[in-house]
Amino acid sequence: MDKLTDKPKLADVALETRKDLYPPIDQVGMGNIEVPVLLASDQGSLFRVPARVNAKVSLDRASSRGIHMSRLYLSVQEMLSSKALNYALLEELSQEFLKTHKDLSRHAYLAVKFEAPLQRKALKSENKAWRTYPVTLSVENFEGRPKILAEVLVTYSSTCPASAALSRQLIQDHFKKEFLSQDELNFEDIHQWLGSSEGVIATPHAQRSEARVKVQLQSSSSAFSFEDLIDVVEDALQTPVQGAVKREDEQEFALRNGQNLMFCEDASRRIKAALDRVPDVADYLIEVKHLESLHPHNAEALITKGVNNGLRSY
Repeated sequence: MDKLTDKPKLADVALETRKDLYPPIDQVGMGNIEVPVLLASDQGSLFRVPARVNAKVSLDRASSRGIHMSRLYLSVQEMLSSKALNYALLEELSQEFLKTHKDLSRHAYLAVKFEAPLQRKALKSENKAWRTYPVTLSVENFEGRPKILAEVLVTYSSTCPASAALSRQLIQDHFKKEFLSQDELNFEDIHQWLGSSEGVIATPHAQRSEARVKVQLQSSSSAFSFEDLIDVVEDALQTPVQGAVKREDEQEFALRNGQNLMFCEDASRRIKAALDRVPDVADYLIEVKHLESLHPHNAEALITKGVNNGLRSY
């Protein structure tokens, strides 16, 4: 019995110690914790979105059987549901993990996964549409030294450069066959012909594609948000998928695809060049997947900044 409360003391097998049975564990904790998080709107107001959280620590004391999972869970529920989600909060929460596991753990790991709703303007018209982007904000805290990470998934269109060249060749050959026998070429006839189905007998193949981009920030005070990261990736690629479109928007999208032909190698290098110009980004990992319309398999590329012991190890 507990002398202060007269309540029976409950057994806790996690307190068992056996040095010969309990070697250290790199990460232990909980995955997919359900909790709403608070995001800031463009106007500064806060709104809730559902999230899934991974909360883990290392178990470094060899004689200990387990950690205090309920402490991780309660900290996640209390802090993430009551404060605006930002890098500083991630660092604060990871420090809380270590504080509640003093003498047990030296490392803390936290990842918050959610769908970020962002309103995007159409390419030409005045229409706007809501898009949702998968986002993961995370921190790896090594003995009080946090590493802040942001990851986004951007969907875009990629038109094959090889297919475009082959299509142009077919159109060129077809034009030669159609007009070679004419002694004089009439501008209006050619103009009309180019606007017909005969004028464009082949089109290059394109496909919906994905860019998963993970960056390490210089610090938790960085002003480079996940929204900024999405904008950098979309601006680099120029062909993000669209929500609401009218004919002028679809025509502009076709133009952008034609002016931004990309193999997966090209897409990864475009994003790399853009991130190299962002001072707040200390490291990055870029993975692109072109979900081929020509093949039953994907074309994929992965590129990193190349920092020693950095995201290249992922």
